[in-house]
Amino acid sequence: MGLRFMSIQDQKQEEAAVLEVVKGVHDAWNKADPDLFVAEYLEEATATLPGSFMKSREEIRGAMAFLFNGPLKGTRASEKVLSVRFLNDETAVVITETGVLIPGESEAPPERTAYANWILAKRDGKWGVGAYGNSPSVGPGQQ
Repeated sequence: MGLRFMSIQDQKQEEAAVLEVVKGVHDAWNKADPDLFVAEYLEEATATLPGSFMKSREEIRGAMAFLFNGPLKGTRASEKVLSVRFLNDETAVVITETGVLIPGESEAPPERTAYANWILAKRDGKWGVGAYGNSPSVGPGQQ
């Protein structure tokens, strides 16, 4: 499991695979499907959001099921990738700007936009989300 230097071609292929995982999570949000939402999460994945910490894929699934049927019902997620870095051959960090879109919106306002950190791990040749955390893109009073 030592660090090796990927060729540019390998890095592009791995980056595409990592971004496909992130896209899959957002696509699942847009379908309001909590099972599909966590399909790319590792069993021991964590999620940290303002005011909450979830310590397993099952906890994340449960939270998303509640949200998709309540506060996030009918919403979609926008996604803008800001950064992709590989810490080694089996660990990637992706930073995104994610917005919560209500029906009819094509862009989320700052108060419904967050910067997200995705930590992905490669297990048995497949990338999965090991940890996710986000922070509002604006602080109180900054809109």
